[in-house]
This record gives sequence, C-alpha cells and structure tokens, in this order.
Amino acid sequence: MFARPRQNRIPLQLLALLAIVLSCTLALPAFADEGHNKVAPDSETASAKTLLREGMSPIDARDVVDGVYEIEAESSSPFFKIKSATLTVRDDQMTAQIGLDSKSYPLIYMGTAKQAAAAPASDYIEFDGNSWTFTVPVDALDQEIDCAAYSKRKKQWYDRKLMFYAASLPDGALRFDPPVYGDPIEAGSASAAAAGTDASTVTVRDDGSEAVAVDMPDGEYSIEVNMTGGSGRASVSSPTWLIVKDGHAYARLLWSSSYYDYMIVDEVRYENQTDDGSNSTFIIPIAKMDDEIDVIADTTAMGDPVEVEYHLTFYSATIDDKDAIPQEAAIKVLYIALVVIVVGGILNYVLKKRRKR
Repeated sequence: MFARPRQNRIPLQLLALLAIVLSCTLALPAFADEGHNKVAPDSETASAKTLLREGMSPIDARDVVDGVYEIEAESSSPFFKIKSATLTVRDDQMTAQIGLDSKSYPLIYMGTAKQAAAAPASDYIEFDGNSWTFTVPVDALDQEIDCAAYSKRKKQWYDRKLMFYAASLPDGALRFDPPVYGDPIEAGSASAAAAGTDASTVTVRDDGSEAVAVDMPDGEYSIEVNMTGGSGRASVSSPTWLIVKDGHAYARLLWSSSYYDYMIVDEVRYENQTDDGSNSTFIIPIAKMDDEIDVIADTTAMGDPVEVEYHLTFYSATIDDKDAIPQEAAIKVLYIALVVIVVGGILNYVLKKRRKR
C-alpha cells in the first residue's frame, strides 16, 4: 500500500504575515515628487497681507444655494493676483475656478508650501493651458485658505492664502442676508529679509529670466514709466534710466521721497542705493514691457515701516537716448557751463597778459 504524498501547504502564520505586509504596503503614502520638493526660504518671501476682516466668520457650502456664481477672490500676495473667480456650489461642496494675473506659477497645492514639497505630484493642481486658470476646492467662504504656488522660474514653493468673499455673491445666492464686515484686521507683518541680491550692481542670472530680453546694445538709455498704487502722493521720475546688460533690461528708479528703504520685485528684495539722505534710488529688473509689474516698496515716512503695493508700466515705444532724462540733461548743461567758464577764464587771462605787454 502506497503512502499518500504530503501536500505542500502554506502555514497559516505565513499567510497572516503576508496579509499584514500587503495591507501595510497598500496603506503607505505615495512618495513626494522629487522634482518639486523645494520650499522658498523666508528671506525670499515678501510679507503677506491679512485677508481677514473684523467680525468675519466662515460660511460653508450648506449656507449657499447650488449654482455657479462670479465671486470676488483675493490672494495674500501681490505676486499671486487673482483677476477672476467663478464659484460652483453643488451637493454641499464648493469649488472655484480662479484666473491669475501671472503665468509664473504652473502648479498650486491646497496646503502649505512645506506640505506641497512633501506631497506626490498627483496632489498638485495644474493650470488650464488655454485660459491659465486653476480649479480648486473651497472649504469655506470668508475664511483664509492655505495655498502653495510653485514658481516655474525659481523652482520652489511659496506660501499663499486665498479668500473668497461671500458678500460679493449675487442676491439670493446665500440662504441668509449677506454679511457686513468691518475693516481689515491689522496683522504684524514680518518684513522680508534680503534675498542675497546685490542691488548696487546689475546682476543677470544665468538664464536672464528675471529681466525681459531686449534687442539693443548694452548701455544706458531712457524710458518712460508710469506708476499707480499707494496713496498717490509718491512718484518715480519719468523718463527714467533704462540699463541694458547682457541683452536684458533693468530700470534705475528715482523716487520723489527719501523714505523708501527697499523694494521687492518678484519675491526678491532690492536695497536703496542712496546713502546721502537724498531721494531713494533702486535698480530693478524689468520683467515685461508695456504691461503692469507688481512691486512692493517699504516706506518709513509714517514712522513705522510700511510695505506699499505699486504697479509699474514701462513703455517700449518711448526708449530714447539717455540725455532725454532731465537729470542727465541737467548734468550735461552743467558740464557745458563749466567748460564755458573755464575757457572764458583762460581767454580772459590771456587777454590781460597781452594788454600788459
């Protein structure tokens, strides 16, 4: 009688161990995207303004009638300006399609910059290439929402906050009367520290991307500039100096005040070059021609430092010789006057000597 061959059975303990390993593997989070894992340091981040107002409280989707609405939205940073927003409310959920004023950020993440740098690429929200818009979840209206923006030029994440204002919705969109709030809450703004850029000289990065390329020989020219924003009391001289270096455009701005100690352009801080108490002067990159450039200028005119948002527009059609700048013309006139005085003095001396003979 033959013995029955022994069957190869997997022990129950081993099966249980395999099940535990498999469940843990499935539960593991996705790895962070190594191509987008850098966070902008504090030294390269401009001060963020608060979006909260006195008496403001969050309003969730249950208090909004289902529908699609145009809504006022705002960002905490002038470099991440929202120019349009459409709110969609459906089944107690809200999303918004936001259009930006800049094409500098191809990705955003709903959370902090540190969270974005540690998140997988599948969690990033990409822009719609046709309209340069993002569709984002909205947890609540009238509430600051964390958002991180990825700079395609600097390849790092920046912290932002978004706010969608319920009071801007059309009549009937809310299930109660629209809220009325007080003034913006003043928050202690941490001043941006120097970003390692030497503003006393014109420095071009390897790719030159912080300044627009121009087809002109290197040198100094003049260009007209228009400035809006602030209280309207401060101004910059126009035309001003256009500096072309390595085929890229920079501006030397002369302010109407001596109280500006630094400017922030595209997250980079530039120091005042004037140290003799005369009007503040800065050399900054011109990111684009014939379109508004958002900048921040810090003033101490009111005692405590205050960062003020301005908008500069440089007009390419007005580029001219450097002598078109009033200050340069005045210097030229002064030189001519000095030459006339010196030559006249010499001639007078020669004539006097001849008379004595």
